[in-house]
Amino acid sequence: MGLDTETHPPPRNAARTEGKHRMDLTLNPRYEAFRDELRAFLATHGHRSAFARTADRPDADALAWQRLLLDHGYAGRTVPRDYGGHGAAPDVMESHLITEEFARAGVAPPLGNQGISMLVPTLLELGTEAQRREWIGPTLRGEVVWCQGYSEPGAGSDLASLQTRATEDGGDFVINGQKIWTSTAHVADMIFCLVRTEPGAAKHAGISYLLFSMKTPGIEVRPLKTMTGHAEFNEVFFTDVRVPQHQIVGQRGDGWKVANATLKHERGSLGNPNLTTQRYQELATLMQAETVDGTRLIDQPVLRDRLMRLQGQVLAQKCHGLRLLTAAARGEDPGLAALVVKLQGCELRHQLAALAIDALGELGLLMPGSAHLRAQALWQERYMFDLGLIIGGGTAQIQKNIIAERGLDMPREPRLA
Repeated sequence: MGLDTETHPPPRNAARTEGKHRMDLTLNPRYEAFRDELRAFLATHGHRSAFARTADRPDADALAWQRLLLDHGYAGRTVPRDYGGHGAAPDVMESHLITEEFARAGVAPPLGNQGISMLVPTLLELGTEAQRREWIGPTLRGEVVWCQGYSEPGAGSDLASLQTRATEDGGDFVINGQKIWTSTAHVADMIFCLVRTEPGAAKHAGISYLLFSMKTPGIEVRPLKTMTGHAEFNEVFFTDVRVPQHQIVGQRGDGWKVANATLKHERGSLGNPNLTTQRYQELATLMQAETVDGTRLIDQPVLRDRLMRLQGQVLAQKCHGLRLLTAAARGEDPGLAALVVKLQGCELRHQLAALAIDALGELGLLMPGSAHLRAQALWQERYMFDLGLIIGGGTAQIQKNIIAERGLDMPREPRLA
C-alpha cells in the first residue's frame, strides 16, 4: 500500500501485469511513521478503551474514550475543527491504518452510531452551515444520539412508497404516520426522518428529510424485542408532531437525494473488512481453546475445513477492501466493486457466527444464566443479530438486484404495474 495520496503515483516497485499495476502492499515512510504513532498511542492508552453497544447510549467510559480519540485525531479526523472534528486533510490511507490498528490491538474503535457514521457525513455534504455547527460536534462527542426514520410497514425495500405525511401549517410541518424497525429510537435524542411533503408529486420527488427531537409532543415509541432478547428496534408513531420548516436538510421535495447520500454511508459501514477479520480471529481462538473429548475443535477435520474456507473469504474481503482503498486514493469511482460490500460483509459475518455455534455444540444453544456459558453468549447473539443485518440496510435480495442492474447492466427486474 505504498500509495501517495497527495500525487497518486503508481505504487513503488509496481510491475505491469496484463496492462495493470501489481499492488504494492508496503507502506511508504510517511505511513510507517503514522502507524508507529498509532501503535504508541494504543500501547499507552488502550487500557482506557470502552466498547459501546450500538443499540444503547454510550456510558461515561465510552464518552471519555471518544473524547480522547477526538483530541488525538483518531475520531472525526477529517471533520473541520469549526464543527468539532480534528480538521485533518482527507487521507484514505490514514483512515485505513486507524481502523486496522485499532482492530489489531483489540481495543474499542471510535463511536460509530447512526448519527456519527451516517448523519454527520450527510450534513457535511448537504446540510446548511447552521445545521453543521449545531449538530456535528455534539454528535461526534456522543452527547446527542440519533435514530433513522426511514422504513414503514408498507415501505421497506420500496422505501420511496413511504406514507408518513408532513403538511404545512404556518412555519411548521405537522407530521402524522408511522415508522418501523427504527434502531435506537428508545434511547435517541433526535431523529433524521423521511416524510412526504408533496403528496401530488411522483413518489421519489415528493419526499423531504427532516431533523427533529424525539421529545417533541406527539411521538410514541414502542420497542420491538427481537430473537436476541433485546429491543434494538422500535415502532415510532407520529400524531400531529410539529417541526419547524427550517429543520429540513436539502430542498423541500429533494429528500430522496439526501436519503441516498445517507444510505451510501450506512451500507459501507456494514461491510467493514477489519471487523470481519477481528471476528475471524476470535473464532480461530475459540476453536483452538475449546475441546471435545480432549480434542481441540480446530483439530476436527470437518470444522477445520469450514474455518479454512471462511479464512479464504475473509482474506478475499480484506483484499477487496484494498482495491476500494486504491480507487479512493486515486479519486476513481469503484463502480461494481463498491456495490458488493454490504452483501458480502453481512453474509460473511453470519457464516462466522454460524460456525462458532456449530463448533460449540450443545454449549452453543445456551443463553445468559447458564454456568457453562462461553463468551457471555456473544456468539449466540451475533448469530441472531447478524441475520437481521442481512435484511436491514437493504435486504440481500435487493442488494443482488442493485449489483445486477446497476453494476452488471443486466435487465431490470419486472415491476408490478
